[in-house]
Amino acid sequence: MPKYSIVVPFHNEEDNVTVLYARLKQVMEQVGDNFELVLVDDGSSDRTYKLLEEIAAVDSRVLVVKLRRNFGQTSALAAGFDHASGEYILAMDGDLQHDPNEIPNFLEKLEEGYDVVSGWRKERIDNFVMRRIPSRCANWLMAKLSGVDIHDFGTTFKAYRHEVIQNIPLYGEMHRFIPALASWYGASICEIPIKNVHRERGKSHYGIGRTFRVFFDLLTIRFLLKYMSRPLHFFGSFGALGILAGSFISALLLGMKIVHPHQNVMDVHGPLFVIAGVLILAGIQMLAIGLLGELQVRHFHTSQQRAPYAIDRIVRLRTPEEPSILTDRRDDSF
Repeated sequence: MPKYSIVVPFHNEEDNVTVLYARLKQVMEQVGDNFELVLVDDGSSDRTYKLLEEIAAVDSRVLVVKLRRNFGQTSALAAGFDHASGEYILAMDGDLQHDPNEIPNFLEKLEEGYDVVSGWRKERIDNFVMRRIPSRCANWLMAKLSGVDIHDFGTTFKAYRHEVIQNIPLYGEMHRFIPALASWYGASICEIPIKNVHRERGKSHYGIGRTFRVFFDLLTIRFLLKYMSRPLHFFGSFGALGILAGSFISALLLGMKIVHPHQNVMDVHGPLFVIAGVLILAGIQMLAIGLLGELQVRHFHTSQQRAPYAIDRIVRLRTPEEPSILTDRRDDSF
């Protein structure tokens, strides 16, 4: 079993594949311990997979995972993590904006005993208005809402202990929240500065729209961290407040009717009467949602989890007796 696994997702990065492989190979051979490269093709439409397949044909330390379509960065990372067998797992982008020469710094922190080592683009060179300001705001909110005091949640350049990353379910665009989710499991986390370099080749897949989606993910992660195993505490609180407020208003209207039996409550206090009814009904609905959430949590903990991706094939080098590459066709379901 290799000690280190390097997981790299690719999507239409034909200009960067071979260069990144050469740099990774050079750095990891200098590290000295056994390693593997888990290279994930996330539904590329260019020659990315073809180049990955050629690399796997000549290097037995390379495992290529080809997804059936473009599932997104989080799912591609999940596929890589699921197929990584190293004691320590490091993830990075495939666009050469992460310098492989910094990998030993991450591994050194893992050796010191940390469970998660996160990269920090301390000196950013992105567009100030379109990238740096939104990113700084999002990272500040993430740190406050998650309770994890790091500066850069967005970068993929992170290292993990195998047992930690295997306990974290990934779906949607949750890869940027891995440190927050890991802290929920009690993982120790540290941060190290990394270089932020310009993309050398190819076209960036990031845009301002992706930054806006982060704010919706923030709401999700806050709810997950605090109420993931007890959703009734969240919905039940609002439900109970609604029922109590509605009941209080109803009791007040009933008292008015008793004091003034000949007065038509609907004529005099119609809007208040409707508000009371809506509050009670909404409160009951919130309690019902909380109970349904509890059922979902129970189902989550008792049923088999399915992967958020579908694999088309896995490519690796055969044994010396069979010197051709092995293509393992898969038909995994969602």
